[in-house]
Amino acid sequence: MIESWVIDDDSPVPVSSEVVLETVRARIGSDRLETWLTSSSGQSLTFVTNTQRAMVVLFDGEYGEQHAVDPGASGSSEGFVLSNGQDDEYPDEDTVPIGEAFRLVEHIVSTGSWPADARWVVDR
Repeated sequence: MIESWVIDDDSPVPVSSEVVLETVRARIGSDRLETWLTSSSGQSLTFVTNTQRAMVVLFDGEYGEQHAVDPGASGSSEGFVLSNGQDDEYPDEDTVPIGEAFRLVEHIVSTGSWPADARWVVDR
């Protein structure tokens, strides 16, 4: 079975890996910095950005909650504005540069899993 993904607060029409980044970039351009996607297999993918870095979280049945990390990054970044208006700050080691976040999202929507070279941790 081919897994499909939809953006939770948009149309119920599936979004493919070929257009997911265009869709996420358009949302960022409209000041919608948080995006939730749900797959047909029940996985959820969260992307929240401050336009420089992003928190990428995958929820699945095998590992539970996992998020992308940038080991060795120091400091923290603010401006991660959630859809409810909450403005969060995260340690940079718990976020990734925006380009890497886009790569991760595209790969996860395409395959349903992290790229082999991705750095992520399980949040239990």
